[in-house]
Order: sequence, then C-alpha cells, then structure tokens
Amino acid sequence: MSAWEFTAVVWGLSFLAGFLGALTGLGGGVVVVPALTLALGVNIKYAIGASLVSVIATSSGAAAAYVREGFSNIRIGMFLEIATTVGAILGAFLAGRIGTHALAIIFGLVLILAAYYSFKGAPEGDRPIESDALAKRLRLGGSYPVDGKAQEYGVRNVPAGFGLMFGAGTLSGLLGIGSGAVKVIAMDRVMRIPFKVSTTTSNFMIGVTAAASAGIYLSRGFIEPSVAMPVMLGVLAGALLGAKVLVHARVRTLRAVFAFVVLALAIEMIVSGITGKV
Repeated sequence: MSAWEFTAVVWGLSFLAGFLGALTGLGGGVVVVPALTLALGVNIKYAIGASLVSVIATSSGAAAAYVREGFSNIRIGMFLEIATTVGAILGAFLAGRIGTHALAIIFGLVLILAAYYSFKGAPEGDRPIESDALAKRLRLGGSYPVDGKAQEYGVRNVPAGFGLMFGAGTLSGLLGIGSGAVKVIAMDRVMRIPFKVSTTTSNFMIGVTAAASAGIYLSRGFIEPSVAMPVMLGVLAGALLGAKVLVHARVRTLRAVFAFVVLALAIEMIVSGITGKV
C-alpha cells in the first residue's frame, strides 16, 4: 500500500485503540502493538516505540477530562507513580536485550492474566470500603460521582499495590502498553478502589510511566516518526471520545469489553510469537 494508505490505516486502528484504552484504562497500547505487528507487519520494537508515544497522548487527552469530572484520584496516582517510573526504566533497559518473539509471548501471557481478573470481577463488587491504617495515614481515600452524588471510598493493601505497580512499570517499558491492564488490576482487585476510579487514575498515571521509558527507545532508534505520528493522533482522538462515553457507561459492561479485547489479542500475540510471525 502507499504511504498515505498506510497512514490512514494506522490512524484508524489507533483511533479504535485509543477509544478502548480510555474506556478500560489500558492506554491504547494494548491494541496498537498487536495491530501494527500482526496486521501491518511492523517490527514489534518499533510498534512498542510508537505505542509509548501514543500512551503519553492518551494520558494527556483522557486524563484531563477524568480529573475535571472528579473520577481520578490524583493523590493515589502520584504516590503509585514512584513505583511505576522506576519499573519503566528497568523494563526499557531489558527490552533491548530480549528478542521480538519472546516479547510477543510475554505480551500475550500478561494480557491473559489481565483478562481473567477483569472478567472475574472484584470479590465485593464496587461497594465502598473503609481505608486501612496505612491508607488513612497517607490520606489515599476519596470520592467520585455516582448518579450525581459524591460516593466516598477507601483504600486497602497499599504495600501490595505499590509492589504490583513496580511490576506494571516494568511491563510498560518492556512492552510499550502503558501497563494499564496491570494497574487497573492492582487498584481494583488488590487496593479495592472502585473500578471507574481505577481506570481513570490509570489513565492519569500511564503518561508519566511511558515517558520514563520512551526516552530510552528514542535513543536506540525505535521511534519512527512515520509510524508514531499517526498512532499518536489516532489514539488521542479515540481517547477523547472514550473519556466522554466512560462517564455514563456501566461497570459490568466495561469489564466485559476489557476482558474480551485483551483475551483475543493475547491469543494472537502468543501464536504469532511461537510461530515466528512477529
């Protein structure tokens, strides 16, 4: 295909990725990387570089809307970014030493885990809980709008969530997915933060996480402007639309979309990694 056709296809795929990323807290990269590698034959490391740029755009576009609506918990996001940023630098360092086939398989396995926990749902649904002692000391609890009223919620298991965030950051630098899937699981399942707050706070965090590792990819020549630019513009446009839809969406529907999308992509990535197609 011509350069214009390639750009248009990349933009369209990225728009869909940004829309899904904003709805689920994935950040768009979870769709962009498989789409570029499986559908268009882009080298996975260049796809990861473009994805990291798009993740920054997603965070900038969707996060502003979520903060304005009162969904994102900025205090939690800034606290957990300490762990994810350090992990992202480590992941970007490791990415240059791991083959593309192995990266594809790792990507798929991480997504299967994310799909399982998302579909299973939280043990006590999205009912508000009381913060434990450490969360109270750090003042991590907050409120978010539910049917036009402020719903208070608490936070639990801060050390476990912080540790998972380090792993999420490492995966972000390694796979270029913004690690939104793991971040949402850590906040929703482990720290017991309501799902909508988890997804919106994840979108707030992923830009900083991606920026920490994008510089390393740029220095190694894995960010190609002809790929990164349409990806960034498409993901940003999709993220802005997804942010508007999320405010009125049902949590159960979001979980189903999250699980279905990442499971389908996980299977494709693992098969392609094993057969050497990426």
